[in-house]
Amino acid sequence: MDCLEITKELIKIDSSNLEGANAAIDFCKELLSKNGLEIKLIENNGFKILVCTIGEGEKKIILNGHLDIVSFKEGQLTPNEKDGKLYGRGSADMKSGAAAMIAAMIELKNEKLPCKVELQLVTDEETGGNNCSKYLADMGFRGDFVICGEPTQLGIGVQAKGVLQVDMEFFGKSAHGSRPWQGDNAIIKAYKSFEKILELPFTKEKSELYDCPSINLAKLEGGDVYNKVPDYCKMSLDIRFLPEQNFEEILRQIKGVVGEKVHIHSVNDAVKTKVDNIYVRKLSESIRNVINTNPQVFGQHGSADTVYYSKYDIPAVEFGPSGANWHGDDEYVVIDSIYKYKNIIKDLILNLKNN
Repeated sequence: MDCLEITKELIKIDSSNLEGANAAIDFCKELLSKNGLEIKLIENNGFKILVCTIGEGEKKIILNGHLDIVSFKEGQLTPNEKDGKLYGRGSADMKSGAAAMIAAMIELKNEKLPCKVELQLVTDEETGGNNCSKYLADMGFRGDFVICGEPTQLGIGVQAKGVLQVDMEFFGKSAHGSRPWQGDNAIIKAYKSFEKILELPFTKEKSELYDCPSINLAKLEGGDVYNKVPDYCKMSLDIRFLPEQNFEEILRQIKGVVGEKVHIHSVNDAVKTKVDNIYVRKLSESIRNVINTNPQVFGQHGSADTVYYSKYDIPAVEFGPSGANWHGDDEYVVIDSIYKYKNIIKDLILNLKNN
């Protein structure tokens, strides 16, 4: 099977749950094994991980792809070609990228490679990646450069914002709803604090790839009846901070506004790969070699499994085929971009000897 056929077969597998995601791993294991590649299967907390390594040398390039998908509507597990696009859940995010990586490994297996190439197929990226990519990185499955095959329109996502999610508590004084001036409305206190947070120094900072961090007022929970001034409110923020920023400093500034009733829900590091990293430059050269276009190099606002390798100061990027509407209706991948993506990966690997 070529990379398009592999993509179609993967789309047919309902990998929105653990059992199905593991079934997708089994499919890839059988395919790679039939093509003479040695497979290492790892299981962590019930999640299957496939690792396949080819080549020799001191350097190692990691190709990381996830096979799990988000929920889908009826008909989205039936791959459908139309106007040069392949529709189906996971077509762009990111079964086409994983399929191209598999095809590249098969086509490179008999080549004399200048480095090791390690394919990592994982099953929990959509739910955080803790059981697979994080586990792999922590267990030493690391290299010199990591490509996560998220859909990027054949551009290179070199950085990603960090994540700081916080819950804040606000206390007021209850009163009858007809006399709000006799109470202290905790919801209003929360929102006024939110407006002050939007003016803090960290919100005005920018970097090479980002104009500013982002702050989402995600939840506001308070009040229970119409005729009572609420005396308690919980406000939750989702903050995506710049790679150069420190979440502890952001937290300090927020506490200066709302006091100590700030609780961290979640923190994830930013991805800090440099635009001028040698592997990013090599990847850019391969993109130009294959499609004769200078790639867009940008920073992602969300994060992917790249974060787990960046933690160990390994340059990691998001780079994948072209498509649209992932996590939404009518998700598709541009068919021609799957083949281009596979050839770019091969060109990168084969030309690393010039590094």
